[in-house]
Amino acid sequence: MHISGIVQVLIQVVVIIGVSRLVGLGFRRINQPLVIGEIVAGIMLGPSLLGAVAPALSAFLFPPQTLPLLEILKDLGLIFFMFLIGLELDPKYLKGGLKTAVLVSHTSIVTPFSLGLLLAVLLYPLMSQQGVSFTAFSLFLGAAMSITAFPVLARILTEKNLQNTRIGTLALTCAAVDDVTAWCLLALAISMARTNSMVGAVPVILLSLLYVGSMVLLGRPLLAQIAKIFSSSGKLDQSLLALIYVCVVLSAVMTELIGIHFIFGAFLVGALMPKQADLTRVIAEKTEDFVLVVLLPIFFAYSGLKTQIGLLNQPILWALCALVLFVAIAGKYCGTFLAARLSGLSNQDSSALGWLMNTRGLTELIVLNIGLSLGVITPLLFTMLVIMALVTTFMTSPLLAWTYPRDRAQAALQVPKGDRKTAGPYRVLVPMANPKSQQPLLSMAGAIAGEVAPAMVLPLSLVQLENDYYFESMPLEADRRLKVRREQIERLLSSQTLLADAFPATAIEPIVQVSQDVARTTADLALQKEIDLILLGWHRPVFSNSRLGGRVAQILNNAPVDVAVYIERADAKPVRQILLLDSSSHHTELGLDLALRLVLNDPNRELSLLRLKSVALSRYTTDRLAKLPESVRSRIATPIIHTSKPMETLIHATATADLTIVGVSQSWGRSAAVGQSSLGHAPEALAVRCQSSLLITRSVEAGIDHLGGLI
Repeated sequence: MHISGIVQVLIQVVVIIGVSRLVGLGFRRINQPLVIGEIVAGIMLGPSLLGAVAPALSAFLFPPQTLPLLEILKDLGLIFFMFLIGLELDPKYLKGGLKTAVLVSHTSIVTPFSLGLLLAVLLYPLMSQQGVSFTAFSLFLGAAMSITAFPVLARILTEKNLQNTRIGTLALTCAAVDDVTAWCLLALAISMARTNSMVGAVPVILLSLLYVGSMVLLGRPLLAQIAKIFSSSGKLDQSLLALIYVCVVLSAVMTELIGIHFIFGAFLVGALMPKQADLTRVIAEKTEDFVLVVLLPIFFAYSGLKTQIGLLNQPILWALCALVLFVAIAGKYCGTFLAARLSGLSNQDSSALGWLMNTRGLTELIVLNIGLSLGVITPLLFTMLVIMALVTTFMTSPLLAWTYPRDRAQAALQVPKGDRKTAGPYRVLVPMANPKSQQPLLSMAGAIAGEVAPAMVLPLSLVQLENDYYFESMPLEADRRLKVRREQIERLLSSQTLLADAFPATAIEPIVQVSQDVARTTADLALQKEIDLILLGWHRPVFSNSRLGGRVAQILNNAPVDVAVYIERADAKPVRQILLLDSSSHHTELGLDLALRLVLNDPNRELSLLRLKSVALSRYTTDRLAKLPESVRSRIATPIIHTSKPMETLIHATATADLTIVGVSQSWGRSAAVGQSSLGHAPEALAVRCQSSLLITRSVEAGIDHLGGLI
């Protein structure tokens, strides 16, 4: 069947978007940047995998005659992506330690650049294209070794909440300086490659400097007028956005005509755009979705079609590939480490900075594609350098965590059984997905914490960044979002009703930070902050009807401290009557202690310890009740109900309660129902049918004092 060219390209786009998204999200699951997965997806679609295992399918999907159309689409994506990189390069990143950053950054460029020049002596006879001068080849290889990917580095720092630390600020400043210097080196290498002589490159360099000067003098005022119009109108309409895009494309055309490359023109417009927070955010939001979801995956796929790992078919070639990788890593790391140590940084900070500056990511891939398209490097060297880009970016996060585990340092110290905190204030951690709608959860936390004994409530709000939103991962934008979330928490806590009713004498310590793994971050913070109880609100995942699925299930299964899930009815009343299903499970022991905290903290509350058959109270319950003052025991009933239908009986009993508490059993699992209670009924079913608000408890271990000194 004959398929027209446009239909063929549309099929390619569908396949590229689908595969890149799936593989990218898979890499996110292992805490790697989405872009690394998308680069790998592009390689998978090329001759390295698809072409090797299914050559007929590869030939059908990517016939040679359609590649020029894909090339146009990927070049269009590069233009606007480079515009976004320039837009993100805010002078505020140079706010501190500039002298140190300049020294570290330039050393981290000079060292790998010099090693790249030496490596070129070995590789030039083996892997240079015919007619390419050694000067052009060595300059390009040195520039490729010197690149640091500012967007990916910023993303890693933001996700680890290091962006405002000393090491984070210095890394961002170094990367920003590195970006400017590396792009200048690349421009020199491109001009050399196109003219093939130093003398011929001089006019190109002079014209480039003249163009940059004219853009600063004439282009910046025009862009400032656009910012002024945006400020006065408060919105970026389509006409204004069209004007910005026209400036981007025209600037790209000019730098291409000058003889460097179109990416520099696009980058220059982004860099000169006034860094007005609202304007840059709106431009990025309107631009990034289409560029990152559609055009950049096409760029990755096009790069993948040019990557042929099969060319490395001899041990000597793999040895040369390893040498390229070693030079790239050692040059960046050693140069950065030595300069940082000379600047007074500790070994740990210097090492962390060395790994961060090794991040190459998409920026490196852009450089490599330019070199391949200009004929400076062969497909074989291109493949080696792509492998180098992937490895150096992939290794950054784990090596940073190993060298500089700031956000895991305390959490890595596992609390041994029997050594858990028994003194100090009772601490309740309250994860809140949406601070605007979770006042009831905070109220319950305050009621459990109470005012009789020292207690603390820690509202936790974790800001998740979009997987494919580059601008959002920039530290300045992430800090803006964190500030907005903190203000939401503060407004919630400033409510007079909330303060009076829920937190009469309880210390409050809000926690707001970035996280890409809510369950893991919650567990880590529980250890760091010596939390006694994590109190969760119920949550229904998008693709499930379970109220105890998704992140709630992850925290219930993996949290290293006690957990309770609070499900409030829409018509909930103030808690006066509490119903607890008594059993010998240590999960129920936690439920009993929470119930007793509620009773001890309010003399108007009463507790019923329900037994559904004629058995004695559990030993734990008997011991607890014996320690209570008579005034409290008088508010506790121990009814027994004989029934052949325990679930129906329990649900009927909840009609007389304001809050029902049940503990889960030892058989807690990961099924759709999450687990079973001590009577064998599913908490999920009870959550649906319960006629009162519900608190489901899971204790991390038996024998813990959950009352925190109340009795």
